[in-house]
Amino acid sequence: MAVFANTSEALWPGVDFELLMADRRVEVTYETIRAGCTKFGPEYAHRLRRRQPRAGDKWHLDEVFIKIGGVQNYLWRAVDQHGNVLDILIQSRRDGKAATRFFQKILKRQECTPRVLVTDQLASYPVAHRTTMPSVEHRKSKYLNNRCENSHQPTRQRERAMKGFRSVGSAQRFLAAFSRISPHFRPPRHRMTSADHRTDMATRFQVWDQVTEQTPAA
Repeated sequence: MAVFANTSEALWPGVDFELLMADRRVEVTYETIRAGCTKFGPEYAHRLRRRQPRAGDKWHLDEVFIKIGGVQNYLWRAVDQHGNVLDILIQSRRDGKAATRFFQKILKRQECTPRVLVTDQLASYPVAHRTTMPSVEHRKSKYLNNRCENSHQPTRQRERAMKGFRSVGSAQRFLAAFSRISPHFRPPRHRMTSADHRTDMATRFQVWDQVTEQTPAA
């Protein structure tokens, strides 16, 4: 498990961790990898979250279909204007009650309200907006919410690599950690020079080493 904890390459999309470790003459099974993600992932994600700056004042929310065990569910996601993931929640519906539940979860986690809320035109969002944060400006447009929609892409990539999820509970636990860890290794490359990108990635790997150097609480 110590090897898992200190191997940052495992978080990169498309990396076959089993082959990666075999190249290092370490034999691991798929079940070992799954158990390692389950045990260490949430703790590492929590440590990264504590190091992140305060969330921005403009929140983007979106929901997408996600099949779990062959049953259609909805993955709700919120990010700020900088692309930082604020929270995710898997629910079986996308009605007003589901939207309200997600709003309440975000507010509890962030302990603050945004200046602006941006969503698509799903009718459930105004219901939750009126219930939880009526004083916040609410902008509804399918064109303004690309930032949150793009944030779903790493999850789709991981979903395909894992050949889907088997249960809502395991999917929620995995994606909650993955949505926090994956962006740490995905800086906005298109906005950076090569030199800046190399410097930024070196810093990010240093932070990751600091985050994973201690044994997580059981």
